Amino acid sequence: MTYKYKQKPDYAILEWKIYGKVALIAVAALVTVVALRMLASNNNIGDIIVLILEKYFNMSPDDAFVFYRGHIRRNLDYVMYAAVAVFFIILSRFLLSQFAKYFNEISNGLDRLTLDTGTDSEADIKLSPEMVSMERKIKTIKQTLEEREQEARLAEQRKNDVVMYLAHDIKTPLTSVIGYLSLLDEAPDMPLEQKIKYIHIGLEKAHRLEKLINEFFEITQYNLQTIALSKKDIDLYYMLVQLVDEVYPQLVAHGKKAVIHAAEDLAVHGDPDKLARAFNNILKNAIFYGEDNSVIDITATQKKDAVSIEFRNAGSVPQDKLLTIFDKFYRLNEARSSDTGGAGLGLAIAKEIVVLHGGSIRAESENNSTRFRVELPANETMVLFDHNRS
Repeated sequence: MTYKYKQKPDYAILEWKIYGKVALIAVAALVTVVALRMLASNNNIGDIIVLILEKYFNMSPDDAFVFYRGHIRRNLDYVMYAAVAVFFIILSRFLLSQFAKYFNEISNGLDRLTLDTGTDSEADIKLSPEMVSMERKIKTIKQTLEEREQEARLAEQRKNDVVMYLAHDIKTPLTSVIGYLSLLDEAPDMPLEQKIKYIHIGLEKAHRLEKLINEFFEITQYNLQTIALSKKDIDLYYMLVQLVDEVYPQLVAHGKKAVIHAAEDLAVHGDPDKLARAFNNILKNAIFYGEDNSVIDITATQKKDAVSIEFRNAGSVPQDKLLTIFDKFYRLNEARSSDTGGAGLGLAIAKEIVVLHGGSIRAESENNSTRFRVELPANETMVLFDHNRS
């Protein structure tokens, strides 16, 4: 996924609205001070205060006038300052309540993120016109969460399908093993040739059963195990030779041959066990899904800042499948052959291992040829291996 830098959100409308409200408070406070000053200079404010004291505090006109002159008029400036401060606080409270409205809108919009994805995200989240940038951002987050939830559901469904297929497939070899062993047990005097035949078939089914059980464990380990790396300098050429030797029986069974194109002193820095597993998964994918009676080319080269390992086999992959070929529990052959059908984790695990090494992996297919290319960062202090050393 490629991330692009975005422009700063446009809150100009909101900023001008806030500036307007602050200016309104300042002007209102100034007008209040001027008005009080004018009233005080015309003695009108004194008459008003005396009337208030008479009406609401049951004072006589003389007592009210004496109280005004002795306590209020003498401290009139402080009284006016207090009145202006109270007026300013009331207006500020009103302004803060307007700000709180925006925070409430944002809070309600964030609450919408937890709603079911079946709801209409565009209709659910609505903010004030001056908050349009925040509204777009919340809608984008909601859409991203919905997409991730959908991907998680699809991955879970694929996993459940694989587990169901594996459970079904386990019954077939298990039934065969039990059946042939029962025949051998019931007929101890069976002809040797027939007995050898039954033993051979039973062994093949037992191997198939073992493979399916291992796939169950692989699914569990992939979900529960965090891959940790233990890096060191690796003789890459020797690793690829060992890799080809290990899969030799599968190559022969499919009439294939693997050819390594790499310098014998080529090395890479990484976890040898994890990288071997990644390369093994990629090579097995080429063996099982490539065309039979063909050659698999394994090419490794040293670049300035990276080591490139390429696996090329005959056979094409549809372009729309290349986007999902590294997904968990994805299998290219959806018909699921009982001989080659795996859990669909091989390439997903390979990608995770390569990415953990700071590298990249991609698949390309054209002209009846499929290529998996792994690039790992080069280590400037990496030691080149000498195969002629004693």
